[in-house]
Amino acid sequence: MKHRPLSLLGALLLSTGLVACSSSGDGQDAGGPTVLDVWLMRDSVSDAFQKEFEAGFEKDHPEIDVRIQIQEWEGIGEKVTAALASNDAPDVIEVGNTQVAQYAQSGGLTDFTAKVGELDGDFWLDGLAEPGAWEGKQYGIPYYAANRVVIYRTDLFRKAGIDATKITTRDQWIAATEKLNQGDVQGIYLPGQNWFALAGFVWDEGGDLAVQEGGGWKGGLDSPEALRAMAFYQRLQALGKGPKDSDESRPLQADVVAKGQVAQVIATPGGAGVIAQKNPALKGKLGFFPIPGKTPDTPGAVFTGGSDLVVPAVARHQDEAYTFIKELTGDTWQTKLALAMSYVPNKTTLATAVASDPGAAAMAVGAANGHATPNTPQWAAVEAKNPIKDYMTAVLTGRDAEAEAAKAARSLTTTLNSGS
Repeated sequence: MKHRPLSLLGALLLSTGLVACSSSGDGQDAGGPTVLDVWLMRDSVSDAFQKEFEAGFEKDHPEIDVRIQIQEWEGIGEKVTAALASNDAPDVIEVGNTQVAQYAQSGGLTDFTAKVGELDGDFWLDGLAEPGAWEGKQYGIPYYAANRVVIYRTDLFRKAGIDATKITTRDQWIAATEKLNQGDVQGIYLPGQNWFALAGFVWDEGGDLAVQEGGGWKGGLDSPEALRAMAFYQRLQALGKGPKDSDESRPLQADVVAKGQVAQVIATPGGAGVIAQKNPALKGKLGFFPIPGKTPDTPGAVFTGGSDLVVPAVARHQDEAYTFIKELTGDTWQTKLALAMSYVPNKTTLATAVASDPGAAAMAVGAANGHATPNTPQWAAVEAKNPIKDYMTAVLTGRDAEAEAAKAARSLTTTLNSGS
């Protein structure tokens, strides 16, 4: 699963058929460089960055001719599955960080465990590295991350006498939002089914959406920690007019913020650009801060969306594929990519690389406390029917939280163990 600009970080192939991956019969022109076929996803790189990287890489590695094909998120799961089972797979594939487990389970990916140290794996973001591993082995190499922050109206904060830089705890956040939620102004627009935000609050409390137990999985929404998280979500959601029975896409959050007096919204920084595009009057009036945590020394936990790079086990050019990955995930190109695309780099040591970009800088702070969904191939099945959303709506509309949490936890348990 990929969570992209969640207005963005949003859909997170038009054809599921496998296209030919090599430009020459054996992947190498006669007497020329090895042709390396790479699949990168739509909007993961700009045209300018792609051209710069290809030119730089091929200058340093003239023996390799990189051929990047941009893929669409729609239908990519089926296309990658087909590629891994074929004899004509690309050499490198970008996949959503939470997709790695389902591909690794089939035995279709190259194991990079022995290369982790060489790739500075000790400094990888946990939210990319952990879902990139399966049964103790590292198959996905962290590529880039994106996570939600608070996008706020600087003019409304100023009018209310609130300094966003002073909001570093949940209690301060609630107090500021209560002060903002007056008259025609919504303190925050938070739809009732933003389960990514809820997940962050669950992790803040020390809980999880599901935990491994006795060789299987057990849903965790009925734990005391998760119930406290839902209570906080309910308190925050009430400080605005977000619908209780829909998520960020119905209606689109950017549309709501662009049209109304909304002081805050939880989204990826890319959402600010969309808002300003829809309402040019808001250009220059949108700021960012990390989702606050329970204490000032730790930012709020966030779901880390983003991508890993994998190599099919059947890829013909394993050494060249590793060389490509090492370059693209190394410090030089990670810094350039983060600045070009407003992403969070793949390592905690590179957080300062995006200091000049306010939105990306806020993301980088949150990414240090990033988490991933339960690392199991069955998580995709959970999201397909998503009992978490139903649970949230039930609680927000007045039903008993404990009873609804228990029902949702049972549903998670059943689905997550259905492939066992």
